[in-house]
Amino acid sequence: MDWKSKTIVVTGATSGIGRATALGLAKLGSRLILVGRDAGRAEETRAEIQRVTGRNDVEVLRGDFARLAEVRRVADELLARTEAIHVLVNNAGVTMMKRTTTPDGFETTFAVNHLAYFLMTGLLLPRLRAAAPAARIVNVASDAHRWGALDLDDLQNERQFKAMKVYGQSKTANLLFTRELARRLAGSGVTVNALHPGAVATRLGRGNGPVLDLVQRAIGLFMKSPEQGAATSIHLASAAALEGVSGRYFADQKEKQPAAHATDDVTAKRLWEISEGLTSFRYPT
Repeated sequence: MDWKSKTIVVTGATSGIGRATALGLAKLGSRLILVGRDAGRAEETRAEIQRVTGRNDVEVLRGDFARLAEVRRVADELLARTEAIHVLVNNAGVTMMKRTTTPDGFETTFAVNHLAYFLMTGLLLPRLRAAAPAARIVNVASDAHRWGALDLDDLQNERQFKAMKVYGQSKTANLLFTRELARRLAGSGVTVNALHPGAVATRLGRGNGPVLDLVQRAIGLFMKSPEQGAATSIHLASAAALEGVSGRYFADQKEKQPAAHATDDVTAKRLWEISEGLTSFRYPT
C-alpha cells in the first residue's frame, strides 16, 4: 500500500496512547491530522514527530470532546480539509472518579468515551467511504468492558456511580458500537475494529485530585508504556493482513473474544438508536 497518498486522523493524540499512536503512524509517511483538547500538548506532539521523523507537515486541530458542538466543529474542519480519510483512530477518552456532567447534560465518561466516537465517526463517514476499499476505523476500547454491562435504562449512571464500572460500561459501548457499525458497513470497503491497549501508564484519569493522581503515577510503574499500548492501534490501522477484517476485537495484536454482554446484537442495535437520539444525528445510509 502506498501510505504516502493516504490521510490518517487520530483523536486524543496529545498524550499517552494517542501520542504514541501518532508517532508510530507518522513513520508510514501518510498525511497525519492530530486532534486533541490541549493546544500546548498538541504542539509538543507535533514537535516530537518532527524530531523523530523529520516531518514538518503534521496538522493539528484542537477540540474538547466533552462538548458535542466541539465534535461537530472538528468534524466540519476535517471535512473541509480532506477529500478522503483512510484511517480514523478514535482514541480520545477519560475516566472520572466522581460523577460529572458535560455542558450538554450527559455523564462525562459516557459522553466522551462513547457519544463522541459515535458522532465523530458518523460525521466523517462520507470521507471514509471516499477512501474505500481501503478505509479503516479503529476504536480504542479496553478489557475494562468486562466490568461493566450496559444498563440501557441508566446510561447516564444517575442511580449509582462507581467509577471503574462506569468506565467499563463506556468501553462496552465502544465494542457494541464497533459491532453494529461493522454490520451496517458490510460490503462498503470501510472496516471497523476495536482493541484493548493493555494496562498502560497514561494521563487517563488525571485531574481527579492530588492523592488519586499520585496513586495513579505509582501504579503506572508496573504498567505498559504508551508505546507498547499503541502497538495494537497501529497494527489495526496499517497491517495488510487485516484488509477486509471488520467487527472484531484485538489485544496484543491478536484477535480476542470480548465478554458476552459486549457481543449482544439486540443491545448493540438499541444502543445505536439511543445514541442517534442523544446526539441528534442519524448515520448516512
